[in-house]
Amino acid sequence: MMGILKLGLIGAGRWGRNYIKTIEEQDGVHLHRLASRNPKSRTLVGDDCCIDQDWRALITANDLDGLIIATPPALHGEMATAALAAGIPLLIEKPLSLDLAEAQNLLVLARKQKAAIALVDHIHLYHPAYAELKSQALGLGRLHGVRSAGGDWGPFRTDVSVLWDRASHDVAMCLDLVGESPVSVSAYRKETRKTPEGSGETIAIKLNFAGGVVADIEVGNLMDRKKRFLAVHYDHETLIYDDLSVTPLVREPRPSGACDPAAATVIDVPPGLPLACAVEAFARAIRLGEQDLAGLELGVRVVQTLTACDAALRDAGKLLNSAP
Repeated sequence: MMGILKLGLIGAGRWGRNYIKTIEEQDGVHLHRLASRNPKSRTLVGDDCCIDQDWRALITANDLDGLIIATPPALHGEMATAALAAGIPLLIEKPLSLDLAEAQNLLVLARKQKAAIALVDHIHLYHPAYAELKSQALGLGRLHGVRSAGGDWGPFRTDVSVLWDRASHDVAMCLDLVGESPVSVSAYRKETRKTPEGSGETIAIKLNFAGGVVADIEVGNLMDRKKRFLAVHYDHETLIYDDLSVTPLVREPRPSGACDPAAATVIDVPPGLPLACAVEAFARAIRLGEQDLAGLELGVRVVQTLTACDAALRDAGKLLNSAP
């Protein structure tokens, strides 16, 4: 039985700070090293946490049980490659990479390591309500389709597009539920607009799976209110996951037309914050000590699907530009 796990963290941005707080509040794990160039980083961690400006110092320290990468996605590939080569268990923020070849190379490298552990934090997959949704689905018959929406007003990022920032959540849930990659995708921009904060867009995506299952996704950073909604349609019932609701999981009979609160059955959901569940899952994998690449494999399939969506958006743009 391993004692307190010594974890390293690369990145102390908004999400990195969430990891710091989460690790502090959990038993059995300790933030031993942090890589950050933020001069205020010392105020974020305890005196017993070593801080390095160069992330490579965490790879060569040889005293970590696991490493969390919470940097912009363009940096994931180099960092994850170095960690995997050193045999360090990994938890990587979504998306795994912005480049399909890079993502695939990470999986090839991980598979060569006999006990490689690599999880990707598609955060909604760790939500207790989503876990309960999958459990409830076991007795509901055939999956017919999925509808989801996610977004808010902003953020207006310059380092990653709305597609890669927002749709990675929805695509990860859809691929996880269906258990395979889509056979075809389509995507188009429903709206593009310049705002004082930056350029924004709303994107509609359709994923077509073998057997006729279709997933309709809408994501954006121009929404008038925050949304995180997933409706999963089975033979006679629909499961609805809403991360922002006081009742995050309900069942409704099919067909129900518009959402009918009177027809919905509220499903009890175990307590727990998604990020805490993700860190707990990472710790369990480390303690088990066996190869665990399911999260990495899904992460690659998400990158593959988003790459196809990106191509579809470019093709749609070409069609619009060539219209008479």
